[in-house]
Amino acid sequence: MPVPCQILLLWVLFASLVSVILTVSDKRAARRGAWRVRERTLFLWAALGGSLAMFLTMRAIRHKTQHRKFMIGLPCIFLAQLCLCGLCGYISGLLPAA
Repeated sequence: MPVPCQILLLWVLFASLVSVILTVSDKRAARRGAWRVRERTLFLWAALGGSLAMFLTMRAIRHKTQHRKFMIGLPCIFLAQLCLCGLCGYISGLLPAA
């Protein structure tokens, strides 16, 4: 695996871990009525690479599942990230032409 791909993979793993931690923390804070994580922060980390992990975590712990902007927005962000990765792979020659 080329070094840029390894770096990207490590970044996505890091962003996914941060996204899971933020989502679980927000769920715990919601139960206690304590300080909450801003939605802007959740979306930022989703856009930085943690969208799939955040979506799966929200579904697993039943957090923000009634919020359309999360249940529709996170999969849209993930699809956009997949398209971007595919485009970058195609342009760089890592992916063969169809």
